[in-house]
Amino acid sequence: MAPFEDDARKNLLGAEADIPAGFDNLEYQSGFSNHFESEALPGALPKVRNNPKVCPYGLYAEQLTGTAFTVPRSHNQRSWLYRIKPSVTHEPFTPLEVPNTSLTSDFSEKNATITPNQLRWMPPDIPAEPTDFVEGLFTMCGAGSPESRTGYAVHMFVANTSMDGKAFANADGDFLIVPQQGRLHVSTEFGLLQVAPGEIVVIQHGMRFSVGLPDGPSRGYVCEVFGDHFRLPDLGPIGANGLANPRDFQTPVAWFDDSEHAGYVVVHKFEGLLFQAKQDFSPFNVVAWHGNYAPYKYNLAKFCPVNAVAFDHMDPSIFTVLTCPTTKPGTAAVDFVVFPPRWSVAENTFRPPYFHRNCMNEFMGLVRGRYEAKAAGFVPGGGSLHVCMTPHGPDTSTYEKAVADEGPNQPEKLPDDTLAFMFESSFTPRITWTALKSPKLDHDYYKCWLGLRSHFDRSKPEGSKWYQ
Repeated sequence: MAPFEDDARKNLLGAEADIPAGFDNLEYQSGFSNHFESEALPGALPKVRNNPKVCPYGLYAEQLTGTAFTVPRSHNQRSWLYRIKPSVTHEPFTPLEVPNTSLTSDFSEKNATITPNQLRWMPPDIPAEPTDFVEGLFTMCGAGSPESRTGYAVHMFVANTSMDGKAFANADGDFLIVPQQGRLHVSTEFGLLQVAPGEIVVIQHGMRFSVGLPDGPSRGYVCEVFGDHFRLPDLGPIGANGLANPRDFQTPVAWFDDSEHAGYVVVHKFEGLLFQAKQDFSPFNVVAWHGNYAPYKYNLAKFCPVNAVAFDHMDPSIFTVLTCPTTKPGTAAVDFVVFPPRWSVAENTFRPPYFHRNCMNEFMGLVRGRYEAKAAGFVPGGGSLHVCMTPHGPDTSTYEKAVADEGPNQPEKLPDDTLAFMFESSFTPRITWTALKSPKLDHDYYKCWLGLRSHFDRSKPEGSKWYQ
């Protein structure tokens, strides 16, 4: 296990936790959107042909496609799975009603509204009753719809129970999951992934998965995109290196469950609604697979930030880990942006994030520590939302502290225990009534700026004496 994962576990638990069988010493394949191949039994992967008349070990060949068949080859995504029984072997789907859920893809007036106000939420409570990942999902905001294949949704989750005998598949889009408390043991058709706070996992459109909770109660954030898939951003003048390096993304190796499971439930999310189907086997019965369409995880500690080394700020786009672009060049349905520990060295520069308004929409979360623009109130597990052209920036105490020193700036290291992120979108979200009526909504958020006083002084036209 990587040291980063060890640190995360100690921060959460205060001691080492046992790792359930099957998740000990996991192996991964490295690279982003590579064409992988993996087999859990020797010779299980057919050679030459994708769909031979008879597959090795009597397996079934099944293709999972993540793009239209005729998209350009550079964007085409599909994988061939060789499984013990095909996924079509199930009883009919029936509607699933999850008690107390507020998971939705409907952002009409019935479920959501708009507001230009700055919004902030405290962390959600872990429920007292048994709640798994699916049951603990709830929607904060979103735009567009799965039907139109455009837009996105921001969800949060709280859970205290593993998904035993249950799998989940999202027919509406990709899930980017950011755990904030507790590791996730993610079983997928492609293999197993262990995801700690400080890491992310992307389960792409249609892939079946199950979430286990080795550390007990867990919570975190989910960004769902309805259109394209996440990809690495173009680097432009940055060049060939920096930000998220492709080699650091990890994809599972083949692993399978061949035991019988009477009454196994597959939950299917389709057009924002949940359906369930029963079958007598685990969907994680894939003995071998190959292709470039697979789940993956990424350790945010491996993000290589770039920054200003003379003066002023670079745009926050330099912190983009993954992007889901729109058809308009340079514009994203969602950018996943991370603000990691790093050195701040810009001279005669207001170091914290500056006051601004922009045409994008920003949902922020905090995995650990303290965000550099907010001295208090924005805590791990919470969230904030600033929509298109709504002003925002550092709170009063952060601003006053940053401008108090009259001397030249000294290099400063943002603490290693700090990790904030942002889901940024060109689509203005509608906020669910559940989020707006939540007892966790901070109705006093606006007060963090009310103490900002005028520093205007006609006798000091030169500003800082260190400006040259």
